[in-house]
Amino acid sequence: MTNATVSTRKPSFDPFGLQSRSLAWKAGAVVLGSVFLALSSYIEVPMIPVPVTMQTFAVTLVGALYGWRFGALTIAAWLVEGAVGFPVLAGGAAGIQHFVGPTGGYLFSFPVVGAVVGWLVARGWNGDRVILAFAAMLIGNLLCLVLGTAWLAVMIGAEKAIAFGFLPFIVGGLLKSALGAATLKLFSGRTIIG
Repeated sequence: MTNATVSTRKPSFDPFGLQSRSLAWKAGAVVLGSVFLALSSYIEVPMIPVPVTMQTFAVTLVGALYGWRFGALTIAAWLVEGAVGFPVLAGGAAGIQHFVGPTGGYLFSFPVVGAVVGWLVARGWNGDRVILAFAAMLIGNLLCLVLGTAWLAVMIGAEKAIAFGFLPFIVGGLLKSALGAATLKLFSGRTIIG
């Protein structure tokens, strides 16, 4: 029988040093991240059935900066806040109805998107390689659109879901991916605190 070794390899990109922080520090980071996500929800262009917000930018950035585990946890905490009635969703919306309505698929995709982007960034798709950082952010934005549109298609049909829940968001996804990659470039090679 061989002994399995546990990898203590530090992620290649951890600007806040979350991997080595105390539980209290990590809890504070989750709170601050959920505040950032809530603020991004207030930057909105109303559309029907799904508004344009800066949420996907914030979701991909939280995943990238916090890592896949803490990113997904932070995003899930923010969604729970919205579900129980805190005004943290798009335009200050709140309530469980948003999770079963047209925006439900997008909301449920957010922790997955944050985890995928965090996983890619930890493997070198970060600000040190800005093209790969852009690709990671773009994959996250596209994953959100695909999952959200699939949910929407069940409600209004595939053709309308693509027309109203996917196509109008492509340019925004490209721009948010570029902004996300540029933001990661600012964080590359730095430990922000400590």
